[in-house]
Amino acid sequence: MESVIENIIEKSLENSYSYAEYRNLVANLAKKGASTGPEQNEALAQYTQLNNSRMKRWDKTLKFSDEAIAKIKSVDHKIKWVVLTESWCGDASPALPVISKIAELNTNISLSIILRDENLEVMNRFLTNGSMSIPKLIAMDTDEDTIVATWGPRSMKATQLVEEYRAKYGLLTPELKQDLQVFYNKDKGQSVLDDILKLLPLK
Repeated sequence: MESVIENIIEKSLENSYSYAEYRNLVANLAKKGASTGPEQNEALAQYTQLNNSRMKRWDKTLKFSDEAIAKIKSVDHKIKWVVLTESWCGDASPALPVISKIAELNTNISLSIILRDENLEVMNRFLTNGSMSIPKLIAMDTDEDTIVATWGPRSMKATQLVEEYRAKYGLLTPELKQDLQVFYNKDKGQSVLDDILKLLPLK
């Protein structure tokens, strides 16, 4: 079964993006007032514009500690990361810059980005509580050709915030989205970094 999933993922990479290519895609869509995906409306276009601004800021300001950098650079065999996302996804805008920066620090880690709605066969293999939640990172060991881990759609700390909100109010509201963005701005990518460091084969 796992080899079937790996073959599906490999096929999806024929239409994948590097991080730089994805950033260009989102920036161009933001200028045009559009978004990725088959559905086009004003709300998704506005989310795309917001995410483009947020990623631009994260790309410039994101910082890792010397300890984190040393851990990332210690990975000594090939890891392939595939991330499912869409331009309008609010949880992707703080996560993708962190994931990209990690991959930039070690040539053993490759990153490919694919769009969820163009790759539903992949997405449906990696649901979160039955939902097509994004971003979703799939980590593969290139040498062994196996899936070794997944991550997403949020860091453990952000997920805890969402679950506490759901327990208190029974549903997720626009106010929660605002609270999440406040959390992401204060967190500065650290919770995503902490989570993903645990997925790496560190010495």
